[in-house]
Amino acid sequence: MFDLIIKNANIVTAERMFSGSVAVSGEKIGALLPADTTELAHSVIDADHAFLFPGLIDAHVHFNDPGFEWREDFSHATQAAALGGITTVVDMPLQNEPALTDQTIFERKHQLLKKKAYIDYAFWGGMINDNLDKLRELNECGVTSFKSFLAPVSNDYTSLDYGRVRKGLEIIKEFNGLAGFHCEDFGIISYNETTAVRKGKTSREDYLQARPVVAELIAVQSIIELSREIGTRVHICHVSHPLVAEAIKRAKYEGVPITAETCPHYLVFNTKQFLEKGMYFKCAPPLRSKEASESLWDYVKDGTLDLIASDHSPCAPKEKSETEGSFKAWGGISGVQTSLQVMFHEIKKRGWSPTILSRMMSRNPAEVFGISKRKGELTPGYDADFVLVDPKIEWEIKEDQLAYLNKQSAFIGYKGVGLPICTILRGQVITENRTVVGKSGEGKLLRRER
Repeated sequence: MFDLIIKNANIVTAERMFSGSVAVSGEKIGALLPADTTELAHSVIDADHAFLFPGLIDAHVHFNDPGFEWREDFSHATQAAALGGITTVVDMPLQNEPALTDQTIFERKHQLLKKKAYIDYAFWGGMINDNLDKLRELNECGVTSFKSFLAPVSNDYTSLDYGRVRKGLEIIKEFNGLAGFHCEDFGIISYNETTAVRKGKTSREDYLQARPVVAELIAVQSIIELSREIGTRVHICHVSHPLVAEAIKRAKYEGVPITAETCPHYLVFNTKQFLEKGMYFKCAPPLRSKEASESLWDYVKDGTLDLIASDHSPCAPKEKSETEGSFKAWGGISGVQTSLQVMFHEIKKRGWSPTILSRMMSRNPAEVFGISKRKGELTPGYDADFVLVDPKIEWEIKEDQLAYLNKQSAFIGYKGVGLPICTILRGQVITENRTVVGKSGEGKLLRRER
């Protein structure tokens, strides 16, 4: 007898869709069964033909805990993720105090968060100016990857020059690790921003002009060449423009070990929303033109872009104030709760198969970030992580529906069809009827598989 059976589902893997049932034994998938199975279980969920995806993995989130819990904390953030069908997150090392840059900080962060997590989680490690000698110990801790900025960032999380990037890649290559990059050229952006502020030009349009596509493209091309030389696996975060995606596509064709992600906001928003509605649409790299946004979908469809991740980057309401100009306002968009429903709607609108979402939001992130032996697949022996999506439910994202600590998001007001209705983590229902029923502390730390 199984512990749980989810029957009569439209099962969505990375490769195909089929009618069936999934059986759970303990925390693992026990079997895939016919839709009308007569197998017995202690609990049965009738999916009534809802779409059943493997639990989603959001590999790029900033949950701000510990250190900046007034922006977001791990409890609120993981509940929001669960409501959005996400069963695993990979949390970034910055917007933490201190940033996760050595073994001691890793263990401290884990101890502080393990009682707060409603879903499973893993950690990015940081790669900054003064911790290249700590990369090996962070790898031993089990970080999935190492995050660096080539663009201006905070004083406590330094941007890397290309000399240090090159050295870091040499070290990471020793243990077949993964280096991830925020790719915008430091010199171009620093000059543009400094010049604009000195001239008192701090409007929304000035912000866009200060961060041109060429700054992103130059940084990506530099990382491509360093990866080509050294052979280290590299990952490009939040690709915002088709020119950048095309450079990545060529590099893949040439054998460079590179992967890349984009985010829902680059696929559904553009500069028009930022210019008209303001700072809730501010992010870096910035939103691009409507034409660029639509063309970026081509690289989702052809597989150039491996992942869709939220880059969930919350803040307090006062930090979105424009009173001191666009450069001072917080640059980040909250989206971890809404990524699946927005992407499901957009894929359905285009007439594409939802297998794209299973591939880009579950299987691929598990493979890229080293947790693919237990996550990302609807396969017996894997963790019993699932999300059921009702493809017929119409919705509008509203402030009071968000589980974030600060209930604000550029996605408020967005409308679509297809909504997560139940999330299951390792065989246990953690959300149903748009309500969290799981418990704090049920999430487990995942370490990169060797």
